[in-house]
Amino acid sequence: MDLSSNNLSGEIPEGITSLLGLLVLNLSGNHLTGKIPDKIGNLENLESLDFSKNQLSGTILLSMINLTFLSYLNLSYNNLWGRILFGNQFHTFNDPSIYVGNNGLCGPPLSDKCVSNDPSQGPMPVSGVVEKEKEYEMLWFYSAIAPGFAVAFSAFGGALLLKKSWRIAYYRFFDKIIDGLFLTRCFIGCQ
Repeated sequence: MDLSSNNLSGEIPEGITSLLGLLVLNLSGNHLTGKIPDKIGNLENLESLDFSKNQLSGTILLSMINLTFLSYLNLSYNNLWGRILFGNQFHTFNDPSIYVGNNGLCGPPLSDKCVSNDPSQGPMPVSGVVEKEKEYEMLWFYSAIAPGFAVAFSAFGGALLLKKSWRIAYYRFFDKIIDGLFLTRCFIGCQ
């Protein structure tokens, strides 16, 4: 999608991040303001992204690390600030012209060093990668739990379904628990 030099103004619509099959997004040379959309990382198939020559502000979002197919990036001549991302495809973007014209950006490949670990400087490169790794670990953790639960539940339910004596014992056990709860509640509340 090439909408460059069309005199567009306002913020980049969040809905553009739902175009998951998008390979190229060029919005350069317009009068766009506001921040880069929070969900820009959803465009995981994106190969080329050009937001240059606008008036975008804010930081380069950590979710952009998800753009692993990105081979072309241009964020020059905006009002972006903070630390430049490092990780996945971003370590290949070592041409300073990609970021030139954003006086608030710091870190490689620019000669401007980030002076502190202040959050306003943007995420630290290493911690951003570490956070992403933790996110993937949690995803794998939950992905492993779901099938494990399904197998265990199926085995338990299947055993009750196939073994009549176990099924009867199971129902009697819960009947006793429910009766015990009812009697306890009645004993406390019935007096």
